[in-house]
Amino acid sequence: MNPTTTPQARTAGLRAARARDSNDKRRRALQAVEALEEAGTPLTFAAVAKTAAVSTWLVYTDGIREHVEAARRRQADHDLAPPPTVAAQPRATPASLRTDLAIARDEIRRLRAEQDNLRKRLRLHLGAEIEGPDRAELINRVADLETVNRRLVAERDSRATEADTVGRQAQELEDELNAARESLRQVIRNTNRSH
Repeated sequence: MNPTTTPQARTAGLRAARARDSNDKRRRALQAVEALEEAGTPLTFAAVAKTAAVSTWLVYTDGIREHVEAARRRQADHDLAPPPTVAAQPRATPASLRTDLAIARDEIRRLRAEQDNLRKRLRLHLGAEIEGPDRAELINRVADLETVNRRLVAERDSRATEADTVGRQAQELEDELNAARESLRQVIRNTNRSH
């Protein structure tokens, strides 16, 4: 670190880097919307986030959400085929739902670890810069950190909700599978008795 650099210059540099990173993520998200729409892939917020390698939270923000919703409307307008019957729709198996749940839980753990790592880095960085910044600058930094923390908490909670939903779906499918097996056993027993 250059000893002649002022805390204000360092802060301005950090803000500029954060703005560049944010603009890059937004650009990638918009490109992902276009690519998914051109490929005819069903557009979901999660699919856009995964394709762009950005957080799900980002694709729900103003400036991105509108593009996703507009592309989804365009896809719905172009989809003239009648909806498939319930029997034709592939059902998720309990194993696939359990896999999805495990993936979601791993993602939650990764996000929590990343959040903890970011907090540690911010503490270290702020500690190194507390050589004499003015009160207003510190208040602005704290406000920025609180905003980032709220975003991370919201994303973590969203992942936890997704994991709970997948878990419930897995349990429902497992119950349906057990009921179908029992029904099949009953049919076999009835068939054997009639012979």
